[in-house]
Amino acid sequence: MLGDLANWVQDVINQFGYFGVALLVVIENVFPPIPSEIVLPFAGFVAQQGASAVNATAGAAQSDTTVIGMMIAATVGSVVGALILYFVSAAIGPVRLRGFVERFGKWFGVKSADLVRAEEWFDRRSAAAVLVGRCVPLIRSIVSIPAGFRRMKLTSFVVLTAIGSAVWNIALIGAGALLGDQWERVGEYVGVFQWLVIAAVLVFLVRFVASRLKKRRRQNGLTQ
Repeated sequence: MLGDLANWVQDVINQFGYFGVALLVVIENVFPPIPSEIVLPFAGFVAQQGASAVNATAGAAQSDTTVIGMMIAATVGSVVGALILYFVSAAIGPVRLRGFVERFGKWFGVKSADLVRAEEWFDRRSAAAVLVGRCVPLIRSIVSIPAGFRRMKLTSFVVLTAIGSAVWNIALIGAGALLGDQWERVGEYVGVFQWLVIAAVLVFLVRFVASRLKKRRRQNGLTQ
């Protein structure tokens, strides 16, 4: 299935150029199963190799795309995709989110007080969270959700999202351009980085659950 997805991504980029890259990145932000480690490196490869590479790989028409143009198109797509998640989250709003936590949070060990602390933390560090989060696999799209819930200032959100996304896009598109017909190797390095992020998240979750259980046992001991 991943091979079919990669072929479809390549066809879209070959046929539509900048617009295809921007569209794919929008979809990738909203629908993460479309991996940026396929979209962006191949975009760099296509732009760098030019018409001869495109014709050799996919039999497409002449391409006049550039690496810089691909980076700009990908960044525009990143901002548009992030704004979609931002506005959806803002429409749901903190009141509905708090109601959900109060109703179902006990199944996840999360209370309203935890949500308040998380909101306060994000309010203090929203700029860094969005800027850095846009450069981290798995978190890149998710960070738009708390920004929307907290209704982060839109201009700041757009600027920080654009900067963080540009760093990610430049790295992956640039790597694809440098590696040429070995552009698929970029996915290997991103995959390692992604597993490190997953490991860090798991460690955080284990520590969170352990601290909650420890606190609950302490409270039970005091009430007995």
